[in-house]
Amino acid sequence: MDRLIDFAERACRMGAWLSGILILGAALLIGVEVVVRKAFGLSLGGADELAGFSLAICTAWGMSFALLHRAHIRIDSLYALLPVRLCAILDILSLAAFAVFFSLVGWRAYGVLEQSYSVGAHSVSPLGTPLVVPQALWVVGFAVFLVVALLLFVRALFAFATGDAPGVQRLIGSRSAREEVEEEIAEVGKVRGMGEVRQ
Repeated sequence: MDRLIDFAERACRMGAWLSGILILGAALLIGVEVVVRKAFGLSLGGADELAGFSLAICTAWGMSFALLHRAHIRIDSLYALLPVRLCAILDILSLAAFAVFFSLVGWRAYGVLEQSYSVGAHSVSPLGTPLVVPQALWVVGFAVFLVVALLLFVRALFAFATGDAPGVQRLIGSRSAREEVEEEIAEVGKVRGMGEVRQ
């Protein structure tokens, strides 16, 4: 199970990098569109459409990476005061609820994709993009998220069943302020180490 989660982490990291590149490309395209429109009174056409597709795709793909790194926003004021075992139960329940909600979202997204495919839908912009292309990438992002959520859910259940409540928290729990600070310090150390190697 841990090997599968490690593989999912590597795949989701690649998806996050590609999503970041896609967002940067969309931002660049919009920047060029603004400059060209302001300077020459022309429009490239479709920049806003491509940016919208990019945002939807990146959101769907980014959710998996955020889930693996426990980066989704949670309100944990009370959570930090509860016993570890109760926190582990709440973590498992919250992951289950999160996965159920996004399985419904993914199902509806798949319905949109299926309808676009059946009617051969294209965007109404000058680009006339076949909607099935961005929608397929969007739906695959949701599918990857659900697979990752299922892997984490099963692994968390196993940890809880074997009495490893702290392991559940490390896997799917809300990150504490201490963990976030330690992670930032580790990142600074990596950057400094890379700088020293270059010198």
